[in-house]
Amino acid sequence: MKKILIFISLLLIATASFAQKISYSQVVELYGDSIVSVNVLRKDGTTYNGTGFIIDKNGLVATAGHVVKDAALINFTFKNGSISKEATLLAVSPDENIDLAVLQIPNKNLPYVILGDSSQVIAGQKISVIGCPHRLQNTITNGLISQVRQISPEVIWFQISAPISPSSSGSPVFNKEGKVIAIALSSLKGEDIQNINFAIPSNYLFDLLNENKIPFNNQDKPAEEKEFSLTQKIINHIKTAWEILKEQFNFIFN
Repeated sequence: MKKILIFISLLLIATASFAQKISYSQVVELYGDSIVSVNVLRKDGTTYNGTGFIIDKNGLVATAGHVVKDAALINFTFKNGSISKEATLLAVSPDENIDLAVLQIPNKNLPYVILGDSSQVIAGQKISVIGCPHRLQNTITNGLISQVRQISPEVIWFQISAPISPSSSGSPVFNKEGKVIAIALSSLKGEDIQNINFAIPSNYLFDLLNENKIPFNNQDKPAEEKEFSLTQKIINHIKTAWEILKEQFNFIFN
């Protein structure tokens, strides 16, 4: 009887937590249209691909700075396969450790992600990454914030366990609330290395936008945000509550 009462109490706690958390599939459904493949023609005639994400309905796109290095022409491929007009590079971080860039395309009323406060991120948090590795649009992986690393006296990176592959640089890293708290940058390579990847905190992106006086509106709901049916909401609610119970209170079932 005591265990049943505890179970009911924890179920209520899980229910209360539901409103603030969304599933990996919901992240893709809500924000998949905001992820783009970045297509770069470099000045030496070579090509390069990365990932970017829309941060404002009026065509602002963020990516990793090294993705657009030495670019002669940049455009984006959207989820539906359409190609944007040529992008204009607005800002690149002067600090190589803050490997970020912001670009502009003339498209309007675009769906966009919501940026989160990366100062609240701690090791152990669950995350998901949506990118375009090898131009495979909207590839999602998940994992943890493995650790917060001091890269220089002024800069921190997040070490993440979510797998990322070539062309994933610039991918948004989402927390469980569906907000972007980092931007994927790089991975350690080697036979004995598994899922040691790094991302730059989102607050550096806020700084880059503000320092370059780039106006942006990232506070409202994403344009064309998709609504879930009542049935799907109930199913997702139950799944989320059950996962919270299993993660945090599995001693009840032992």
